[in-house]
Amino acid sequence: MNLRDLVYGLYARRVEGRLDHDQVPKHIGVILDGNRRWAKASGGSAVQGHQAGADKISELLGWCSETDVEVVTLWLLSTDNFDRPEGELIPLLGIIENTVRQLASDGRWRVHHVGTLDLLPSRTQTVLKEAEEATAGVDGIIVNVAVGYGGRQEIADAVRSLLLEHSSRGTTFEELAEIVSTDLISEHLYTRGQPDPDLVIRTSGEQRLSGFMLWQSAHSEYYFCEVFWPAFRKVDFLRALRDYAARHRRYGA
Repeated sequence: MNLRDLVYGLYARRVEGRLDHDQVPKHIGVILDGNRRWAKASGGSAVQGHQAGADKISELLGWCSETDVEVVTLWLLSTDNFDRPEGELIPLLGIIENTVRQLASDGRWRVHHVGTLDLLPSRTQTVLKEAEEATAGVDGIIVNVAVGYGGRQEIADAVRSLLLEHSSRGTTFEELAEIVSTDLISEHLYTRGQPDPDLVIRTSGEQRLSGFMLWQSAHSEYYFCEVFWPAFRKVDFLRALRDYAARHRRYGA
């Protein structure tokens, strides 16, 4: 261990020691941004950057397991990412599939897919479905893997699901108009039954949501971190939790 690692370890322990565990967010959303820029800065390829980003996920979940975090949502592939060149997209889907398999085989996480399955290749769909089924009984952190995910698409899918459900019951449009509410729409989101994210972390220095959990993040706190996702460290995670704990959440009051 060199001097830099020693100093970093001491600083991380100091930040962790000052963390108020009573103020830890129950649900953390993470926009894993900066894989390609990290790879470019390191002289590597985009695929190498995506693999390095995937390797970081197990570390993050390990840090979360040391706290009282109950749900983690990882944005792995957006609907906009389908516009990327095949030479990057196909390997990226393979990396995501391997990552989901590893999460399912770990035994500590309950994997749940959020996104539109129909947009994904059949092989990716199968991996996601099998991971959900294999971990359904796991009593651990819920890990939402957002693959083929877009915030606007989720709201559209929720409204479509709501309409189809009530159409099958014979509900008229007039009757539905009388009962529709934010709670009713929430029951048809990809994350139904889960708490909304308390904290959303985005790496790479970008300060925008890009459509991430538009409905659920209405009252979320945001933490924008300058480092690229593959370089995200435990101390960066702890700083995000410390920053969250220091805020006074008034929910409009």
